[in-house]
Amino acid sequence: MSHHRSFLALLVVFTVVIQVRAEQPLATSTIVVYNKSAPDSPELARFYAKQRGIVSDHIIGVTCSVDEEITREEYDGKIAEPLREAFKSRKWWTIRETAEHQDAVLSTSIRFVALIKGMPLKIKPTAVPYPGDESAGGPIDGRNEASVDSEIATLGYFSPKISGAKLNSYFKSFRSIDQWDDVALLLVCRLDAPSVATVRQMIIDSVAAERTGLWGRAYVDSSHGPSAGYEIGDQWLAEIPQQLHKVGIPVVYQSPVPGIFPEGYPITDCALYYGWYYPNVAGPFAHPDFHFVPGAVAMHIHSFSANTLRDRNANWVGPLVSHGAAASVGNVYEPYLQLTTHPNILNDRLLHGFTFAESAYAATEALSWMSVMVGDPLYRPYLAWLQLESTADSGKANSWKSYHDFAVRNFTNGSGQYRLLARQAASRAHNCPMIEDLGLMEAGDGNLAGATSYFGQARTCYSSRDDILRVVLEEADAWKKRNKPKRGVDLIRSTLRIAGDAPAAPLLRSVEQDLRGVSATPTPRAR
Repeated sequence: MSHHRSFLALLVVFTVVIQVRAEQPLATSTIVVYNKSAPDSPELARFYAKQRGIVSDHIIGVTCSVDEEITREEYDGKIAEPLREAFKSRKWWTIRETAEHQDAVLSTSIRFVALIKGMPLKIKPTAVPYPGDESAGGPIDGRNEASVDSEIATLGYFSPKISGAKLNSYFKSFRSIDQWDDVALLLVCRLDAPSVATVRQMIIDSVAAERTGLWGRAYVDSSHGPSAGYEIGDQWLAEIPQQLHKVGIPVVYQSPVPGIFPEGYPITDCALYYGWYYPNVAGPFAHPDFHFVPGAVAMHIHSFSANTLRDRNANWVGPLVSHGAAASVGNVYEPYLQLTTHPNILNDRLLHGFTFAESAYAATEALSWMSVMVGDPLYRPYLAWLQLESTADSGKANSWKSYHDFAVRNFTNGSGQYRLLARQAASRAHNCPMIEDLGLMEAGDGNLAGATSYFGQARTCYSSRDDILRVVLEEADAWKKRNKPKRGVDLIRSTLRIAGDAPAAPLLRSVEQDLRGVSATPTPRAR
């Protein structure tokens, strides 16, 4: 219970931080960097700067390759050095010379960098000796490739070392970057996607979601089971539903099919998605008609999830933003699991009102490495939670908001009392997402009788076909776990009679076949 109180206390504390930041807008500590050689890059830079109120003096054009992958020499000469010179000449940095005759940053007025579509994405490995570099060899220190973004984050360190990863001082931080002592650190994100139109929409959606709130459901991939090397990733994902329940965000986790959500799974109102571990976009996220809610944040852990951002069907980040996500994170080369962005920390910081850039860098242990943060660095999807007044555009949005408000007020109650109050509130308000979420909580706790009761109520509550079909899958899985597979079979068959042409129908038939192969085991009688 003390943990719940501390969560609420942090919300109060961060509200004060937000108010202070309102007086010192984030725009004044942000620069926008575009590629003069890329036709659409200058216009996109100006568009983003206008949306965020960033002055023209903070827009910088560099002339570099339009290729996604460049050499170390190109990065140094065409990107790093021009940017360092701009920081010095425009007096964004206060510099002193060390005893070793190297530059060191004493203070800075810039903390955020927004790279615009057209800027190179990654720096290829080099076998040529690099002046000042030291490599101890091995799987990490023996490598010198990196994302452009992660290298720019380290500009202020003036380090000649390109081999291996640099530990990120901001990792696991719970302070805003303007309060952070490491003044050399830059939080670099990129506004990039397969198309210019997608980038513009990402910007528009981010600004709009801050005003109205990011409302919707979260989807978290199920555990992969006890597979070698997967345990840490599964643990990260398992923490996220707990975080979301505390603030009243409905979350679908532990779907009937282990691993990623299968093709045809009825995902609706997706505001958050966290998953792993599949090489290319798959399942419902690959369907041409799938779309996230505006402002959504989505990530899928994979070694090469952002190997390219120019193909809407390759890897994960490009497809996710093409389907409407406003922000995502990924890797341009193999990062190794521990050095990739931790989704549980990313989600936690977003829920506490930090910017996307702060949240992503607090969740990433390594710099000068493989990570890339795609989205508006200043985006705060849950800023509306910390404001006294926020607007909800529809009755459905009010369902999300009323659940959030209820959870924040009542989560300090014990689990039993909370569930009782939640059921009463959800039934009175006819809050379908809340009813379904309570069923999923009960199923997760092993109270399958309670779960099937909630799911039955949710089925009659929803009017959307896909929402109903998702609950049918959840309820059928609960009947299976209750050793009553026939109830699940009957439910699916009756559903298919009226929804046999739905995209989820093949999945329902597959689940039915699975249920028919399950023989009911007698429940031991009480003695």
